[in-house]
Parts: sequence; structure tokens; C-alpha cells
Amino acid sequence: MIFQLDNTTEFPDPRYGNADGFYAVGGEVTPERLVKAYPMGIFPYFAFRYRPIIWWAPQERFVIFPNEIHVSHSMRNLMNKKKFHCTFNESFPDVLAGCADTDGRLEEDNAWLGPELLDTWMELHDMGHAVSVEVWEDDDLVGGLYGFVCGRAFIGDSMFSLEPSASKLALIHLARHMQAHGGGIIDCQLETPHLKSMGARYISYDDYLNFTKSSERILF
Repeated sequence: MIFQLDNTTEFPDPRYGNADGFYAVGGEVTPERLVKAYPMGIFPYFAFRYRPIIWWAPQERFVIFPNEIHVSHSMRNLMNKKKFHCTFNESFPDVLAGCADTDGRLEEDNAWLGPELLDTWMELHDMGHAVSVEVWEDDDLVGGLYGFVCGRAFIGDSMFSLEPSASKLALIHLARHMQAHGGGIIDCQLETPHLKSMGARYISYDDYLNFTKSSERILF
């Protein structure tokens, strides 16, 4: 079943949605809506120049457990050189901009991280729900990622690199931070070969909710 949404309705149980994850159309991507959606495993993914908004809620969730992240030999060598350093929440707007426009993404017809969603993510950050990871070379931002935090889950939304492997460094830094602060999951939302190579695997929707609905919260 594909649900039709507006901004006055609650999100229906994703278990009654399509097995492939295509969940609903309609509504808007306000901060208030996303605060309700993400803990349920629901996220918007659509070309921002077009309507209606499309929402997804896969029943099998592609996640990384922080203690299972794969760090390749080449990545270990890069990290040992200490060419880059990582931070949290020091430059959230610039990470957003990098994710939106690196490699000309914003000009693509199917670009999804448009002005409306950028404003919404800034509000989520101001509300304390959204976190960024920055990768720096000296004083230059060269990569990063951002996502939504709920319970023991970091729901990754996008990443970018201006230097080779910078986004991998951000993900490893995030995983090690989470491992040091009680663990949890990093939700990758959609499967990619890149994320699979770093240790992502599938878990059930019910197992996923045990992390997003946890009364404990990841500390940053």
C-alpha cells in the first residue's frame, strides 16, 4: 500500500506500506514532520523541483553497527598520516552546502537536497536533532556528513568529499565515537557498494525500532 499524506495526518504504520520501501506521497518536509518520521524509519527522498514529495520506509534496514565498521589497510595508512582531523557540529551549514552542491549535484534534474530541505535541516540542527561530522585539512573543510539522531540511531542523510576518502573518514570517526559512547546503529537508508564495503548489513524493521525508539540517546 502507498499512503497519501497531508500535514494534518499522523504517519501510518510502515509495516502496512510496500515491501520495497515506497511508503507514501504528499505532505511537506517541515521540521515537525521529520521529527515524527525519522524515529519510525520514514524519510523523504524526491527530486526537489517536482511534487508530490515521496516518502520511503524500507522494512529491511541497511545499517552499520559501529563496532563492525570495516577500516581498510589503505584507510588505516591515511589515518596514521594525520593529514586530516574530524569534528562534530563545528560547521553544519557548510556540510549541508557541500552535500547539496559538490560535483554539481544541485544542477542535476533529480537533485533532492534543495532550498526547502536545506532550511528544514538547519532548523532540525537548531532544535538539537541534526548532527554534522566535518573533515578538515588544516583550516579547510574537505568532507563530511550529517544526519538525524534519535535514540541510539544516527540516521545518515548525505555525505560529500573534496579529497579522496574524506567521507569515509567522517563515517569512521562517527562510528568510533558511537562505539565509545555505548554503540547503536548508523542507518544508511539505501544500499550502496561503498557502504556495504564498510560493513553495512540488513536488519529487520522491528530490530531497527529498538534503536530509534530507545530512551537512551547518543551524546555528541
